[in-house]
Amino acid sequence: MTDELGRWSAILAEYQRRRTFSRSMGGPEKAERHRAAGRMDARRRADALFDAGSFVEIGGFAGAMTQDGPAPAPADALVAGFGRIDGRPVLAAIEDFTVLGGSIGSAGADKRYRLCQLAAQERVPLVFMLEGAGHRLTDESGSRAPNDLQGLAELSGQVPIVCLVLGASAGHGALTAPLSDFVVMTEGSAMFAAGPPLVKAAIGEVVTKEQLGGPQVHVDISGVAHNLVADDAAAIAMARRYLSYFPSSAWGTPPAAAGLDAGPRRLDAILGLIDPDPRIPFRMADVLGLLVDQDSLFEVQPRFGRSLITALARLGGRSVAIVANDPSVGAGAIDGPAADKATHFLEVAGAFGLPVIFLADNPGVMAGTAAEKSGILRRSARMFVAQHRLRGPKLHVTLRKAFGFGSSIMAMNPFDAQTSVLAFPAITLGAMPAGSGSDAAKLDAEARAQVAARQAGSAYHLASRLAFDDVIDPRDLRNALLDGLALADARGVREPRAMGILP
Repeated sequence: MTDELGRWSAILAEYQRRRTFSRSMGGPEKAERHRAAGRMDARRRADALFDAGSFVEIGGFAGAMTQDGPAPAPADALVAGFGRIDGRPVLAAIEDFTVLGGSIGSAGADKRYRLCQLAAQERVPLVFMLEGAGHRLTDESGSRAPNDLQGLAELSGQVPIVCLVLGASAGHGALTAPLSDFVVMTEGSAMFAAGPPLVKAAIGEVVTKEQLGGPQVHVDISGVAHNLVADDAAAIAMARRYLSYFPSSAWGTPPAAAGLDAGPRRLDAILGLIDPDPRIPFRMADVLGLLVDQDSLFEVQPRFGRSLITALARLGGRSVAIVANDPSVGAGAIDGPAADKATHFLEVAGAFGLPVIFLADNPGVMAGTAAEKSGILRRSARMFVAQHRLRGPKLHVTLRKAFGFGSSIMAMNPFDAQTSVLAFPAITLGAMPAGSGSDAAKLDAEARAQVAARQAGSAYHLASRLAFDDVIDPRDLRNALLDGLALADARGVREPRAMGILP
């Protein structure tokens, strides 16, 4: 064999030595400690994300190319490359905590920007997996301009961007999350602008990583993260599933997934779930499970802004986005967190042309001093603008009630580019509920009766003026939406919006 290699022998031996080092991560002991803590190492995460055998590394020789020196950095603490997910190409950047705490050196920063560049150029999704300490303090060399955060801002809205927070993520690295479309955290993970030592030094606050930026902060309160899962494997599986609802880019269409349950069917059980009395709550999640194709419902951000459900699903095999009030939480009133959640979700759905289905059943936006102090007017106005700007198919159904601005932000506005605007028969609409509105206006008994009668006949009254295209039997909800989606089938692929998705 040596004779066959000839003068290549020494060259290829050095190549193999360097290649082996570039893939060695922090060495066997650190990798094993990482796995013993219940987390996959960076290269196992790559293998789990992509279809078997499809991962191709990019920039493996970036950074320190030798084990010599005081701080060796195989692949510069970032495993990067591309592979296939369900047969479609996807790029990924995976921080390697076993190498210098996953910190970002100049070569790693350049790799991150390179991936943004490739994602835009080749029109493929980008997945980040975070577990790192932010910028490497010992790396004083300048990195590329523009940097990776600028690259992400430019990439936004062109291709789906997913971020998985799989450990502690600080500083520059953590900023990847709010610049992504969809963020998943695992139990025990955390992200923050500055970690506990810096917080203590800066403001004297003593706090743990979990208290500072754990899932209870970012999934439940801040809304920076969307979903919470148990471990790395569940997070990676969720990323794969999320991407299945989207096209590879804003220029494409989502893959079809017509299963056994993709056809029309009547929802006889819906009458047992929804009482016609709007004062009686019901769980919207139960209705959605009945409505969409079997096992296709994927709720986004279920623990935040809980009076409104945002979900991906399939209807007739098509990918759809759903925004639905949940009357089992605050009667479905839209508060600040719910409005923020919906605004971002609508921007993502709109960027990639997903049809959006609005199911309205709310008493309006949240009222009261706490709501006003939280900025409910501005936050609900942002949701209104997001739904108005949708250029993909938009389908609205009023189930039982929608008062004041609560109807407008749920896309009930007549002639506002909806593909379909429908209502159940027993709906009540108006500037405000008849009872409280009559009290506020100090109406007499005759005027109260007129207001109540007008609201009770809202569906037919508005349908007579074509504010609703039709009034439907609740049991025909699925089939009516399928008809609306069929009408929109002739739409071609459109050019993406000039601006990306705001964090």
